[in-house]
Amino acid sequence: MPAMLMASLLGTYLDLYFTGKGMYAFPTRPFSDIFTINILFTLAVLPIFMIPLLKIMESLKGWFRGMIVLAISVAMAAAEKMAESIGMFVHAENWHHLYTFIGYCLFIGLIAAFHGWMNGNHFKKPISTE
Repeated sequence: MPAMLMASLLGTYLDLYFTGKGMYAFPTRPFSDIFTINILFTLAVLPIFMIPLLKIMESLKGWFRGMIVLAISVAMAAAEKMAESIGMFVHAENWHHLYTFIGYCLFIGLIAAFHGWMNGNHFKKPISTE
């Protein structure tokens, strides 16, 4: 639950920051008279998406975790491009989808690290049997 809350808050604040800077916009969004961001995505989709992702990452070790993060980040950049083509998302002229890829790598890594920290899984030393 804390990782879901963190994902929701971080996603919301990042969207508020980037829409405020004019880097992107959400032409089609719920409660468009009130919010400049797509709150459905930041308050529901993003945290719900993180549940299975964190469960999968818990079961993987080493570089497999990194591969999952890279794959999800590439998928999000592609999904963003599709959302643009159907009018759900608009970027500034100087936006590159590489920013999305790097952003999701950092976002997922941060949420996964927070999740591990909250669950006490950070920097565990192997138990010695000697």
